[in-house]
Amino acid sequence: MLPSSTGFAPAFSSTLDRVGRDGALALAFEHRGGATVLAERRFTLPLQVLEPIPLEPGGSVCLMLLNPTGGVLGGDRLETQITLGPGAHVCLTTPSATRVYRALGAPAVQQTTIRLGAGAVVEYVPDHVIPHPGAAFHQSVTVEMGPGSRAIVSDALAVGRLARGERWVFRELVSRITVTSGGRPLFLDRISLDPSRRVPEGLGGMERVGYLASIALLADGFAGWEDVIPALEARLAEWPSIRGGVSPTARGGCLVRFLAPSAQDLTEATQGLWTVARQLLLGLPALDLRKR
Repeated sequence: MLPSSTGFAPAFSSTLDRVGRDGALALAFEHRGGATVLAERRFTLPLQVLEPIPLEPGGSVCLMLLNPTGGVLGGDRLETQITLGPGAHVCLTTPSATRVYRALGAPAVQQTTIRLGAGAVVEYVPDHVIPHPGAAFHQSVTVEMGPGSRAIVSDALAVGRLARGERWVFRELVSRITVTSGGRPLFLDRISLDPSRRVPEGLGGMERVGYLASIALLADGFAGWEDVIPALEARLAEWPSIRGGVSPTARGGCLVRFLAPSAQDLTEATQGLWTVARQLLLGLPALDLRKR
């Protein structure tokens, strides 16, 4: 029987000197009988998950990570811990963009840690972050790789509510990706945006577009990067509106970073690059999540 929780009562801050809620999510996956199963699930609102969806071929599952409150508020502290046992394969995503609302005090903090057993595979492809006016948001994704494991990690953000004509009116946005193996760093990436100090609109920054995305590919023992990197570069070149590039990492991986002028361009480019990554890194076909 699956050890599970349907959620606890909302966890308000434990002290009176801060606002926000403390949300927690803990998931564990195992590979059983040729398929990945959700073996453990516990959560405290405002974090939650839907039921896992089996994917074919390969015996993997897809899971939607939810924040049913509709967004992240100033002072929130949200922590997610995900463990994949040996041979497990999980695709993690969100149903829509993450909206971050105004913070009058401390920033909202969202931390996600993913631990991969031997031969495990994670595809972490959430929708982008939209910071509202006055928002302050610190997010981090940490992936601990096991022997023979593989990871595709996506991170994307908008510079504001562009449909409302808002650009760079948030307070602060910090995003970190850390990938380690046996305690050694394989990939470290940090983006810190503070419009009160500098608005990076020009050349070398956002170049007056509205969306920035990164996709990191890491694989232990994989030797086919000379095929993966040119294929990703060729796919990027198919979108004349997209500006970006692909760089190898020092220890078995590569990073794609690109700028997109619209949410539709961002979605299409992410889907196309993810498809190439799945085909060449995992030997699997494209995955259409049908969220739109």
